[in-house]
Amino acid sequence: MKKPIIFFLILINSSLINSQNDGINKFSSPFKIVRLKYSGGGDWYNDPSAEVNMMDYLKKNTVIDVDEPKFYSVDISTDDIFNYPFILITGHGNIEFTESEAKRLRTYLERGGFLYADDDYGMDKAFRREMKKVLPELEMQELQFTHKIYNSHFNFPNGLPKIHEHDAKPPQGFGYFLNSRLCVYYTYETNISDGWADPREHDDPQEKREEAFKMGTNIIVYALTN
Repeated sequence: MKKPIIFFLILINSSLINSQNDGINKFSSPFKIVRLKYSGGGDWYNDPSAEVNMMDYLKKNTVIDVDEPKFYSVDISTDDIFNYPFILITGHGNIEFTESEAKRLRTYLERGGFLYADDDYGMDKAFRREMKKVLPELEMQELQFTHKIYNSHFNFPNGLPKIHEHDAKPPQGFGYFLNSRLCVYYTYETNISDGWADPREHDDPQEKREEAFKMGTNIIVYALTN
């Protein structure tokens, strides 16, 4: 029997249904943001305060049942990824997926998982290349500003906010769709997750950090309700 991931949000509780070979094991657990480890030399682990602060913001500003705000990570090569409905990948450098890792990540997405990728400046080329291993038959699509991810909780009528300046390019949000479901959301030339990090890390003004937290909330709410 396959092990599907099914998740949904009912007011204050996010639930994960995990069916295993020995039967269906249903359990409910608080939501957490989990960082994806990867090979290739890129700094997958950078700014570990980002998820902590984003989870704390969710606790204070939404009705999502959020786990203890701390840094969580998961190895792409393990079955642990199937325990988490929402995974974040970010970094500045190279990413490499083995054939088995690419297959495992695809299975994760096919079974209902959601991957949020945030270019921390320098991972764009590698991320696009490696996603061709994961979803070779699909093309990355830029999302229109009317997409529900931009108004799932807070309203962003002009699309992504610009958090950090990199190459004087406009911020862009891209996605991969499996069976019409947005399963991968990729933010480029904005660096949303850096805006979640502790203020001392990047010296972002409070208004920029607030935009980053609000957009992060939108991404998470969208992932849990779609």
